[in-house]
Amino acid sequence: MSKRVSIFAVLAVAAASNVLAASYATAAFKKLQALAGEWEGTDDKHQPVKTNFKAIVSNTAVMETLSPSGMEEMVTVYSLDDNGIALVHFCPTNNQPRMRAVPSTDAVKELAFDFQGAGNLPSQNTGHQHHLVIRFEDEDHITEIWTWRHNGMDMPMVFHLTRKGK
Repeated sequence: MSKRVSIFAVLAVAAASNVLAASYATAAFKKLQALAGEWEGTDDKHQPVKTNFKAIVSNTAVMETLSPSGMEEMVTVYSLDDNGIALVHFCPTNNQPRMRAVPSTDAVKELAFDFQGAGNLPSQNTGHQHHLVIRFEDEDHITEIWTWRHNGMDMPMVFHLTRKGK
């Protein structure tokens, strides 16, 4: 009898932790949805950058259109994925990195997206976006740190953004 109780307790804890993790992802996704609108700022070289966040597909995804100075525009689509948030990044280099973040709290201050694979990427040595960190400074200020990987070397690009009109 006690063996059954122990197994039930382990299963109950596992189920509760899955529900809790999914609620963390939902809270984090709501923070992404709240970014809807126009943003502007500078990169780490003090060059202008603009981005736009828009809820799409009945609010099940968020599309970001990022326009750094001197670069072609890039599109990233974020969506809930079980206990995390997945993204697909559409890059001017014609590859499509997929990344995923798993929040560990519902008071999300930062989302760190890790590389999961990519479409149209012939080799891991081919240049591609490999990591993204979004820091939620407050409701009108965020920082995005994109990490470009080429031949095993990482090059961060930092964008400090302010909600337009603030």
